[in-house]
Amino acid sequence: MSVFCGAQIHTLLSFPIRIVNPKIFPQFRSRPIKFSSHRQFSSLIRATSASPMAAADSAMDAVQRRLMFEDECILVNEQDRVVGHESKYNCHLMEKIESENLLHRAFSVFLFNTKYELLLQQRSSTKVTFPLVWTNTCCSHPLHRDSELVEENFLGVRNAAQRKLLDELGISAVDVPVDQFTPLGRILYKAPSDGKWGEHELDCLLFIIRDVEVHPNPDEVADVKYVDRDELKEILRKADAGEGGIKLSPWFRLVVDNFLFKWWDHVEKGTLLEVADMETIHKLT
Repeated sequence: MSVFCGAQIHTLLSFPIRIVNPKIFPQFRSRPIKFSSHRQFSSLIRATSASPMAAADSAMDAVQRRLMFEDECILVNEQDRVVGHESKYNCHLMEKIESENLLHRAFSVFLFNTKYELLLQQRSSTKVTFPLVWTNTCCSHPLHRDSELVEENFLGVRNAAQRKLLDELGISAVDVPVDQFTPLGRILYKAPSDGKWGEHELDCLLFIIRDVEVHPNPDEVADVKYVDRDELKEILRKADAGEGGIKLSPWFRLVVDNFLFKWWDHVEKGTLLEVADMETIHKLT
């Protein structure tokens, strides 16, 4: 067990470790944080010991900060083969993305109801990357854990999607069975959010048609809405014109511009499998 005490760090050679002094890291006052490896622990030390970075991070929402260090993303190469893992924090630092070419696995869920309307979410104001932008139903990362590393039939990614639909939107797992997700394609993209944060993801696109009850988590989601095609086209027009402060996430815009409306036809016809292509990885900019 390792314990923070004043300015000292007393470390024994065992994990997990647990931060127990909220005076040192007040962002963890409500929920002490545990680390399972030296790698996770070192990420926190590096981030909090460099004074410019620590000062910049001091305004980060406590929930988002906790997830930045607790969550271990899956590092992949451009062929989507696992090459390691890294903290969510480091995976989203543009400095790390550019200097180490960190690329992590992600997923984007497009959930339609039985009227073939697409559920959109507006990301919360406390999100570290792309706050308050509108995007597809759910966008996140499979984590470096056994259940989300399963490669067969993209089961790990589908397990992660089910988990995050509950976390972000309160959608019960029984309402979105993992075997109901249809993997349609994969994209690889890089997008800065601001001067510090950004995305570099190999993103698996999952479609599902279900009527669900939605209970958004305000730590993750500011707003939700179902849209038909015409309503989405109006949102796109407003975003392009800069009207109403509407902004779209870069990954959502890439999917819209390259695939979405064509795939929407197949959603309505029940023929999604005809357009599924999980062999190709589309490098989009």
